[in-house]
Amino acid sequence: MSKVKFYFNTKSLTYERIQVKWIDRIKKFLTYLTTGIVFAVVTLLIAYRFIDSPKEKQLKREIQQMSYNYEDLNQRLEQMTYVLNDMQDRDDNIYRMIFEADPIPSSIRKAGFGGVDRYKELEGIGTNDLVLETTKKLDGLAKAMYIQSKSFDEVVKLAKNKKLLLASMPAIQPISKLKLKNVSGFGSRMHPIYKTPDFHPGMDFSAPQGTPIYSTGEGVIARADNLAQGYGNHVVVKHGFGFETLYGHMSRIKVKVGQKVKRGEVLGYVGSTGLSTAPHVHYEVIKGGQKINPINYFYNDLSPKEYQALIEMAEKSNQSFD
Repeated sequence: MSKVKFYFNTKSLTYERIQVKWIDRIKKFLTYLTTGIVFAVVTLLIAYRFIDSPKEKQLKREIQQMSYNYEDLNQRLEQMTYVLNDMQDRDDNIYRMIFEADPIPSSIRKAGFGGVDRYKELEGIGTNDLVLETTKKLDGLAKAMYIQSKSFDEVVKLAKNKKLLLASMPAIQPISKLKLKNVSGFGSRMHPIYKTPDFHPGMDFSAPQGTPIYSTGEGVIARADNLAQGYGNHVVVKHGFGFETLYGHMSRIKVKVGQKVKRGEVLGYVGSTGLSTAPHVHYEVIKGGQKINPINYFYNDLSPKEYQALIEMAEKSNQSFD
């Protein structure tokens, strides 16, 4: 029940009851209501601005935990990348070299993923930089691991074929060291006929006419004729694994195209056919289509001392025999 209020009338010197009009009551109520609403709005704004709700606090804790998790994941990715880089280095410079396999090109190992929209769905979220960078690292690591896995599959296959590889590689001299008279090496030499500097793509082994010429590795005869300019009667052996050998200036050819030969089997005999100044065999080693120095492949039938003497003999001669 509301209190009855009076006021003192100075004219009549009596207390009279205060009569409150209903409109005044409404105005007073609205004033209180407006003040309360303004106060509540200000309080809410301050609360939303400076005070986190329980749900917001929980979300912030979750975001912070996710950030810690991503940072930890990034560190683990860095460690895995370091280990993978070490595996790649050993693969290219040890394992593949043992089996005479070419290293995997850097362009293949480091190739990126295609598609400009690959990471579009990760853009625009609150932690996009961290998530995007981690996702890219993870994708790159996954691709590098896939390539490395395929490389190891190839190395395993090469290891299984090692016996055949060792039998096929050109690993001896094409003529007996007992018959050897002189050697002209690989590289720039003076042409014996034209007397001009010329690149000599093989090695010349001088020996008596009719000295047997041996296949330096197991393989198949790919060519046996005198049609190539300058080589005279010559034989080409395909050994597999990217290796081929050529034997030129034979006096007589003993093998036929398609015939399988083993290391040490006679291919023909020393002569001076073609562009030649004396009986000798011109010997070339071709690896992957490129002619390389044969002196690096005489480790099966020479002692270290004999090998060093052969190198000195090859370097001493400044003129080829063909």
